[in-house]
Amino acid sequence: MSTFVDACRMKSVERTPVWFMRQAGRYLPSYRKLRSEKGILEIAKDPELASDVTVDPVRLLGVDAAVMFADIMLPLEGIGVKFRIEENVGPVIENPIRTREDVESLGEFEPEEHVAHVLGTISKSVQKLDGVPLVGFSGAPFTLASYLVEGMPSREFHLTKKMMYADPDTWGLLQSRLTKLVVKYLKAQISYGASAVQLFDSWVGCLSKEDYASYVKRYSAQIFKETGDKVPKIHFCANSAALVEEFADTGCDVLSVDWRVPIDSVWKRTGGKKGVQGNLDPAAAAAGGTVMTKSVKAIVGQAAGKRGHVFNLGHGVLKETPPENLKKIVEMVHDMTGGRTK
Repeated sequence: MSTFVDACRMKSVERTPVWFMRQAGRYLPSYRKLRSEKGILEIAKDPELASDVTVDPVRLLGVDAAVMFADIMLPLEGIGVKFRIEENVGPVIENPIRTREDVESLGEFEPEEHVAHVLGTISKSVQKLDGVPLVGFSGAPFTLASYLVEGMPSREFHLTKKMMYADPDTWGLLQSRLTKLVVKYLKAQISYGASAVQLFDSWVGCLSKEDYASYVKRYSAQIFKETGDKVPKIHFCANSAALVEEFADTGCDVLSVDWRVPIDSVWKRTGGKKGVQGNLDPAAAAAGGTVMTKSVKAIVGQAAGKRGHVFNLGHGVLKETPPENLKKIVEMVHDMTGGRTK
């Protein structure tokens, strides 16, 4: 097995594995050239192109895992959601979900029918990666719902929370429908060759611990349970410091945390029973120099002696990041942890 998969499984590894969220994307000159010719969804729906974008960073940076090139919105098309990706904005929904009737109008999701392009990307990527593990992923029900209800990216999530608080039955129905979709999606990714899967609940950090436990947690737990144990399962959320214990109780194998929480505290708060992924500030990676070096050393130092560390950023790679900075991070982590079995 790979150091990445072994670390996710809390096994001893000879060096800390490294990969980066959004490593397949916009900071790479080759990807920017491709994007000058094709739209993001056009690339994502072409398995040959998407698999090249997936594999390129592995060859360039020397990371220990690839992450499939896709968009978390793609499976929603299969259930009748119409959207477009606007530059510097993100997903914009043409038919937002605001009522019970809207939820009931959503169709059934069938992976091999609705996301054949994603599954094709996985198959082609696995062939090209020659043994390097591939991370598949999905948006979590809350995060997907936040786009569906708000209609576009939001900072306040007031429409989402309004449905959650004022119409909990409709909220529960929407979460249940999305949970069913995510389970099917992740299981299909695994069957086509993903070595691990990550659940992106990117925006659930807007909730209190109590609201997360009341309105969201059961659905994430259902996903992790029904996805099975064939591959490691990673749970990511930005701004997650208040929710670490709740996340650990969902049944995931690895918690992916951002830079706002000291990484060593996550092992303490979870009793050392979970792997921990992270958590360099993407801005430090973009800045480079002494700030980046100091930050990498600090994280590696906090993780020293702990099992289950996967070095990553605390969120996605910023488009301004020089690729050589990421390559330097990989080399630093490997050099500092190489030969230190833990």
